[in-house]
Amino acid sequence: MKQIIQDLKKGDTILEEVPVPRVKPGTVLIQTTRTLVSLGTERMLVDFGKANLLQKAKQQPDKVKMVINKVKTDGLRPTMEAVFNKLGQPLPLGYCNVGKVVAIGKGVTEFSIGDRVASNGNHAEFVCVPKNLVAKISDNVTDEEASFTVVGAIGLQGIRLLKPTFGETIVVVGLGLIGLITAELLIANGCNVIGFDFDPEKVRLAKEKGVIAINPSEGTDQVKFVETYTNGIGADGVIITASNKSNEIISQSANMCRKRGRIVLVGVIGLDISRADFYLKEISFQVSCSYGAGRYDNEYEEKGNDYPIGYVRWTEKRNFEAILNAISKKTIDVSSLITDRVALKDYQKIYGDMSNSKSIASILEYNSLEEQKSTIQLEEKSFHGKKGVIGIIGAGNFTSATILPNLKKCNADIKYIASSGGLSSTIMAKKHNISFSTSDYHEILKDEEVDLVLVTTQHHMHGTMVLEAISAGKSVFVEKPLALNELELEEIVKNYELNDVNVSVGFNRRFSPLAKKMKSALGDSSTPINIVATMNAGFIPKDVWVHDMEIGGGRIIGEACHYIDLCTFLTGSNVVSVCMNAMGLNPEENTDNASILLKYENGSNVVINYFANGSKSYSKERVEVYSQERTLIMDNWRTLKGYGFKGFSNAKSSQDKGHFSQFQALVNQQKNGGESIIPFSEIVNTTRASFAAIESLKEGKWISIK
Repeated sequence: MKQIIQDLKKGDTILEEVPVPRVKPGTVLIQTTRTLVSLGTERMLVDFGKANLLQKAKQQPDKVKMVINKVKTDGLRPTMEAVFNKLGQPLPLGYCNVGKVVAIGKGVTEFSIGDRVASNGNHAEFVCVPKNLVAKISDNVTDEEASFTVVGAIGLQGIRLLKPTFGETIVVVGLGLIGLITAELLIANGCNVIGFDFDPEKVRLAKEKGVIAINPSEGTDQVKFVETYTNGIGADGVIITASNKSNEIISQSANMCRKRGRIVLVGVIGLDISRADFYLKEISFQVSCSYGAGRYDNEYEEKGNDYPIGYVRWTEKRNFEAILNAISKKTIDVSSLITDRVALKDYQKIYGDMSNSKSIASILEYNSLEEQKSTIQLEEKSFHGKKGVIGIIGAGNFTSATILPNLKKCNADIKYIASSGGLSSTIMAKKHNISFSTSDYHEILKDEEVDLVLVTTQHHMHGTMVLEAISAGKSVFVEKPLALNELELEEIVKNYELNDVNVSVGFNRRFSPLAKKMKSALGDSSTPINIVATMNAGFIPKDVWVHDMEIGGGRIIGEACHYIDLCTFLTGSNVVSVCMNAMGLNPEENTDNASILLKYENGSNVVINYFANGSKSYSKERVEVYSQERTLIMDNWRTLKGYGFKGFSNAKSSQDKGHFSQFQALVNQQKNGGESIIPFSEIVNTTRASFAAIESLKEGKWISIK
């Protein structure tokens, strides 16, 4: 299928060939018939993509600060690699999609195959959308009309926050696509609507819809006009739908309001607010969040958990339905806003010179006969008779920034890369000369030429995919963790013992040159040692998936396991018991501020401090080892100092966490045979130790490892 994307690095807007997305639980797969190009919003994204690096930096000063801090801790080269990798990830364009349902995911009961629906899907021939972001279209609403659903919901949500009443005077600043729909909805609500815009055509359209529309460039003072129109009272409320960096808009909006007036921001403007403008009138100001309640709430959007209607009347989906109902009843007329209709293949007619476009609403038309292909071939290569042929499941940031560059250095033979949406895998396949991109990872498991599967998905999929790969007779490398619970782990252990395959986990730290040097310096593993390992992990907001015990497993199971494995490597022994304490009076199992105590078979004692509340300017990782009146200090995988060691030379280098050495060992092992790069027994022991840490926190005692 074809999809429109924005290349953030080169600035090009591209019509890319990608696999059809895989329908997931809680979602519907939609074959697109029409999408609406929202010129204002998409122009900002396109212009940002075309900007040079300095211009991009000026637009995102907060990101620049993050880059500077990363340079201080990780060094210049890793930081710049991370920046350019991020810019190399394209941005899907579009958020106003109409089509028919062609597949339904598990747990979806409110839709049937063949339903016409509107959603926030991208400009693509097929889109996979969570059910709470999809609404049915009635028979008397055309696909073109329905394509206005999402932009209409954006305006409607701004109105709901403003809470206008019948007879009030409301000002709409900016009569673009969203502004015009907002104004028409306000009129339908019984309001007197004043609109301002500098575009004569938009002003003309607004007047036709009953708006008192003014072009300030013709000499009208906006504040004085509102004062005159309202007999000196001022506007009851202002909705700002404009896109402008100027701070003047917010000042003018406040000045044209009555005492205790309300302002709601829907667009994007400068927000250097003058206290004086708001103080005397006690004006309220609120920023509207997109389509309504539920936006950016993972529980609502991704998991499909609706808010009770008695407590949250208007959600995103219910706002979609309200707009469709208004179109159906002819309460609003959106057809008059359509400027042009363009076939998808001719998309450059819209995007070619978007900065100078005067269009209001452009409609993209799609070919309904497009075939559903879950796998596409990008390069012709022969893998016949080769060993170590790789299929990668997962195409996220880590795969792009770390795994693929290191596999390339190892001259690995990669036949497939899979992603559920198909886009990210295609981009990475093109960049790294991978033959196939697929949205169906089962294609990898069925291919007899593939003998090594890399699993780099979200954590909750690891256990299932590892089991599937083992059952298919494939060796597996899975990014940590191996599993999220004991049941998954026991199934993996049982199936591993029944199949002649290797299973490895991405515990890369033990492969770092500094870790190897530490191991060599320590010598005999029978001698117990003390280790204090600190991970200054950094804060991650609680609504991010890594904290969800069902999806990410929490940061202890999901990331601190790195250091359990590293300490196992350094001690040369297995964990026998675990005790974990965490910050706070009543810490929860998804804590990310904890100290883990480990006892090893050989008597070694380890403390792993995993903290998320430290400064980002401090080293992220530090390991201290104490043994026989000797001490080793490793700082952030850049320096290693030894004290009390004869003939030991301190080491200093660019940051190396062992990824290349790990993948080099993996590729060599798969091509030439031999044992797994990490003993499976140690992988299982580390995984059980991470589970035991959580159990210890819950029960408040030491937990023994079987």
